[in-house]
Amino acid sequence: MAGRTATVARKTKETDISVTINLDGTGQHDVDTGIGFLDHMISQMSKHGRLDITMRCKGDLHICDHHTAEDCAIALGEAFDKALGDRKDIRRFAHAYCPLDEALTRVVVDISSRPSAHVELNLVREKIGELSCEMIPHVLESFATEARMTLHVDNIKGKNDHHKAESAFKALGVALRHAISADVGAGVPSTKGVLS
Repeated sequence: MAGRTATVARKTKETDISVTINLDGTGQHDVDTGIGFLDHMISQMSKHGRLDITMRCKGDLHICDHHTAEDCAIALGEAFDKALGDRKDIRRFAHAYCPLDEALTRVVVDISSRPSAHVELNLVREKIGELSCEMIPHVLESFATEARMTLHVDNIKGKNDHHKAESAFKALGVALRHAISADVGAGVPSTKGVLS
């Protein structure tokens, strides 16, 4: 399980992104996407997942936040998948419940190589900071697709949209930390013999 790190560069006409991830880190983060609230969410995932993440993005924010938020999630998911490698000797399944004051969110993950995301955050505001609330589930979905995992995110209760979103990213970090942790001797955790 040594050396689970990856760097991904993604450049399009809309965004220019670099991301480095260490799955066996301490939660260090240095994130600058150009969208403050997105930086905050990725930093929460990093800290509580013990994932070291460095990310830089220059995006077409003069248009809107969509391309930047989506492409950052795509690049982060791709880096996660690349760093994870052959998916041997990991727990594979995990869940976490994380509160933030009145908000409580449950995240369940399966590091299955089968991309699927189901996100219910019950957000009501148009934006949090400069991030459109409609993009928050899309960020999670895009990350799960590129990371090749099944992801369920359900806000169970809450009134404040900032709290609901933040509790989701904290819970995602905690669930990922457990799902990718060592299960020595498990081999590939599938009766098919492969997770690819």
